[in-house]
Amino acid sequence: MKRRSLFKSAAAAVALSALIASPLATAQEKFTLRLAETWGPNFPIFGEATKGMAKMAEEMSDGRLRIRIDSANKHKSPLGVFDMVKAGQYDMGHSASYYWKGKVPNTLFFTSMPFGMTAQEQYAWFYYGDGMDLMQEVYEPHNMLSFPGGNTGIQMGGWFRDEINSLEDLEGLKMRIPGFAGEVFAEVGVNPTNIPPGELYTALERGTIDAVEWVGPALDLRLGFQQIADYYYTGWHEPATELQFLINKDVWEKLPKDLQQILRVAMRTAAYDMMIQSVHENAKAWASITEEYPNVKVKNFPDEVFQAMVEANEKLLKEAAEGDELAAKIIESQEKYLKDARAYIDIADRAYLNNMAEVD
Repeated sequence: MKRRSLFKSAAAAVALSALIASPLATAQEKFTLRLAETWGPNFPIFGEATKGMAKMAEEMSDGRLRIRIDSANKHKSPLGVFDMVKAGQYDMGHSASYYWKGKVPNTLFFTSMPFGMTAQEQYAWFYYGDGMDLMQEVYEPHNMLSFPGGNTGIQMGGWFRDEINSLEDLEGLKMRIPGFAGEVFAEVGVNPTNIPPGELYTALERGTIDAVEWVGPALDLRLGFQQIADYYYTGWHEPATELQFLINKDVWEKLPKDLQQILRVAMRTAAYDMMIQSVHENAKAWASITEEYPNVKVKNFPDEVFQAMVEANEKLLKEAAEGDELAAKIIESQEKYLKDARAYIDIADRAYLNNMAEVD
């Protein structure tokens, strides 16, 4: 399948050592890019991804490419990253694509979709399927490039003050949940809202919201939701939550080709590292929660609720496809890739885990 050369990066690392070693490289112009991130200063995992990317880019370029990171406390607009990078106030951004659905609805497809691909399936779709080209088709009119920026893996379904036993329990419930999943929940009676990360604990504690979906044990534990809500529901809504690196296209085109390649490799490596760090940190955090907070009960949504969400998701996807040619193309691509990839996952990963569950 033909892909734009802009995003071909699998062979990039092979050429880097020669580029860096070249005496011409050290004599060339130096670039400093400013990056705005949605997260606060020293935010775990997410913030480490941006710092790791910047460090790699500087070292691989022998100091020719430096990236200065401004966290949300600095630029004061955690959900304004899209606009700031588009306008050129910042050269780069680190956020999540589905935050921009109110501005550009088709951006939400590139974070994670309910009942969709897992992280490994979605990365395969991005880099070996149509994902990168389709994402650029969405961001092109806004003079930006978007690259995968780190994956959390399957996210938990959220913290609830009260147990969910039926669809009636969702009626009127106020919940922080962004993206397409928020629209699905709205279909079954929930009042979804999006709140910046730094305000989530206070909103749940004060009853501004009744439930909160954030990420998973590693980041949820740090925010303290387990001190307020007892019911921790398993995930369905974000099976492969991918963050993003945004880059102003004018800035990108001013970079020399070797620095573009270095930046590609740094972003891709930082994204991979965030995914495996998420696995590590979630395992540690979940062990802490089970030991220190015996009040926490892990629950699956009742069959009635789960089925209603599946049907709502299908209805919304159909409506999106009918009303937007590009949305239809993205949805078709994702559904076909998931079908093909999952057929193999079923006889590999799923079979392995099922077999291991039978081992004493």
